[in-house]
Amino acid sequence: MTKIKENSTRNENKQLTAGWCPVSYVMNKLGGYWKPIILFQLIEGPKRYSELRKAIPTITEKMLIQHLKQLQEDNLVLRTATAVVPPHVTYKLTQAGINLTPVMEAMANWAINNRENN
Repeated sequence: MTKIKENSTRNENKQLTAGWCPVSYVMNKLGGYWKPIILFQLIEGPKRYSELRKAIPTITEKMLIQHLKQLQEDNLVLRTATAVVPPHVTYKLTQAGINLTPVMEAMANWAINNRENN
């Protein structure tokens, strides 16, 4: 994923819109295909990187790493590294991420209830 220039018109417009539109704010944090899936996996509790890879087999390593970093920057996921050999790294939801649980569950329920209609 290419990093967008901070001063690009598109990025400036996103930032302005996020300031007054709550849906835009959420989409800036959760937008994309993989972030909601990663968050949904972490609702069950902390997971190691390898557990996330197994739980989401279709995601590439590059995408998982990038999105985990973005979710950390947005204070939705906390990365904890234990100084042992080999390093033990776990990812878990922050309080802001936990607060998204009802949203993620509502999305899952909507999919279950409406999947047959399409």
